[in-house]
Amino acid sequence: MIKTHDTFTRLIKLSPTLLVALLVIPVIGGLIGVLLPAFGYLPALGMKEFSLQGFNALIQTDGFSHMLFLSASSALISTLLALTMTILILACFFNSPWLKRIQRLLGPILVIPHAAAAIAISFLITPSGFISRLFSPWLTGWELPPDWLLPHDILGVSMILGLTLKELPFLLLMALAAFAQADLGAKLRAQHKVAMSFGYCPMTAFFKVVLPNLYTYIRLPVLAVLAYASASVEIPLILGPNAPPTLSVAIINWFNDIDLTLRIKASAGAIAQLMLTATLLITWWLLEIIVKRVFYFYVANRKRDYAGNAIMHLTRIVTVMLVASILLSLLGLVLWSFAGFWRFPAFLPDQLVLIHWQNALTNIQPALLNSLYIGFAASAIAIILVLVTLEAEQQRAYALSHLSSFIIYLPLLVPSVAFLFGLAWLQEQISSHHAYINVIFSHLLFVLPYVFLSLASSYRCFDSRFSILAASLGKPPAKVFWQVKLPMLVTPICIAFALGLAISFSQYLPTLLNGAGQINTITTEAVVLASGASRRTSSVYALIQMLLPALAFVLAWLTPKLVYKYQNKA
Repeated sequence: MIKTHDTFTRLIKLSPTLLVALLVIPVIGGLIGVLLPAFGYLPALGMKEFSLQGFNALIQTDGFSHMLFLSASSALISTLLALTMTILILACFFNSPWLKRIQRLLGPILVIPHAAAAIAISFLITPSGFISRLFSPWLTGWELPPDWLLPHDILGVSMILGLTLKELPFLLLMALAAFAQADLGAKLRAQHKVAMSFGYCPMTAFFKVVLPNLYTYIRLPVLAVLAYASASVEIPLILGPNAPPTLSVAIINWFNDIDLTLRIKASAGAIAQLMLTATLLITWWLLEIIVKRVFYFYVANRKRDYAGNAIMHLTRIVTVMLVASILLSLLGLVLWSFAGFWRFPAFLPDQLVLIHWQNALTNIQPALLNSLYIGFAASAIAIILVLVTLEAEQQRAYALSHLSSFIIYLPLLVPSVAFLFGLAWLQEQISSHHAYINVIFSHLLFVLPYVFLSLASSYRCFDSRFSILAASLGKPPAKVFWQVKLPMLVTPICIAFALGLAISFSQYLPTLLNGAGQINTITTEAVVLASGASRRTSSVYALIQMLLPALAFVLAWLTPKLVYKYQNKA
């Protein structure tokens, strides 16, 4: 018993350091691993002298400047649009029951993998997609699909649309999570009511009183969204232009090319991607300073209304259009998965068949099992690490430092295409040929931050009186942790585990790079199929990609009920 207690105590003491090291060392090591090949050091190809060959080849690549423009513009515009829509929805429906309804509707969208969301959106905006079918021929007069270039348009409009629709639910839920904090939510609602009592319209009161305080809490998620959008692969690969593509997609193409010398250019591209993301984050910081100074004037000018009613009506219209777009894209995905012959401009298929599902389910077993194995392993490890780290917080009686809290976001802020590429190179250098372990480890880097964010608030809000009472009865810390805290926190633990599974199921780049092409998952198969296979087969894989996290959350909802029912019987 004493030995078990001592082991538990040592594990608790080491857990914060282990968590930080697990996030920092792979990212820093990956960046070093991409920096060396970028400067010409690649012993596997007999290149042991440093040079600028990779950067010279990168700069001379046709369309390189347009790649940078696409990556930067799509990231900035989509983040601005998502943030603007988030703020407008919050301002319009603040203190309204509709805000919770919108949260329930958009919440499930958060766990839809990026590849599946991109496939659904592509089916919505293609020339023969749901939008053109909805208005044809009665309004447009189209008897044949129109000649437009969506998706894969050269300006990346469809890609921006896809990024915005995927980022908006995340930012909205992060903002609502901030409101859910008892002190902050009550304080902001009280201030909002006071402002309205002085004659400010609801929208103006929100912008002048609530938003300045709220933005502090969602700033880091906004930066994470901007960093992700600048280096995203799945959405640009499915919705973005092909000639030239975004920089991140080009890097993946060079990395996977049979000409191994292109890995030098791919490494240089990864460094360029890192610099581009850093530039965008600095640009956003400068924009924050400018907006803050301009905003200060409007906050202090005592004006009580800025066309608030008109903005509220416009926000309601845009919100309805947003929700309708999401529902139509999902409906289109379902119909295409069962569609037989479907002529244009018919809104519904002429016949519904099961052959596409039968064919997919016949061949999907290896990819499905790989997704489950990797997801369960990465999520279980993440849950254990987060739980012992949060327990260490409570035993030490102080929270993680600001630096440690920032480090938890590190894999989300650093472009994954940069450090994962270097991590794959390092794994080759140390002869790590265990593909499953490599992929689980790379998935863990992205699962950990989300699991921590999901579980931290519930664990920190745990009523310490239960622990004190158990300790007063002679229970050691290990037994208090196992027999008191974990049973009472089973619901948030299950939700965090389901979220970890959803994040793991959606990982495309870590599986592709760190698995060295040996491991196929549902996500990698869906992305490949979306690039050129049958629309019907792609829709089946996209739906399976959505069903996996949905089932995980259903189990997370059922498990606590079964646990409590069993305990009551016992």
